[in-house]
Amino acid sequence: MRIVRKAAALLTALVALTSLSGCFSFGWFGARSPHECMTRVMYFESNRSSEEGMLAVGTVVMNRLYAKGYPNDVCGVVGQKNQFAEGVLRKPMTEPRSVQLASRVAHQVLNGARHPGVGNAMFFHTAGLTFPYKNMYYVLVAGGNAFYERR
Repeated sequence: MRIVRKAAALLTALVALTSLSGCFSFGWFGARSPHECMTRVMYFESNRSSEEGMLAVGTVVMNRLYAKGYPNDVCGVVGQKNQFAEGVLRKPMTEPRSVQLASRVAHQVLNGARHPGVGNAMFFHTAGLTFPYKNMYYVLVAGGNAFYERR
């Protein structure tokens, strides 16, 4: 019983520390660092096609991070339901070269790099798809995605 109480106290302390620091998100997928979440979203959403596409995806994540109405941590943004690729936080990343590239670009984005063509856009979808909405202002096509702002 004493071990259970100690484990619970340790978990409570860990949750408190990491939530204060913003370093980790807790949820269905366990603890993940902002770098891992950013790497994963770039890996799965940029079709592993290019550094430019990964940088554009990372820019959208950061735009959302600083916008009202979105979670205030990278993993929270990436893990929002129906916003990014299904399973982005749980599927295995199986292409080592793409993981390495995504990891490098994630580091750049988390240190302030942004794709200048994305601007303030907070949305994207697969390039080549069309939608009848009049409020979609397209700003860039990169990495197999079309990036847009809502106006």
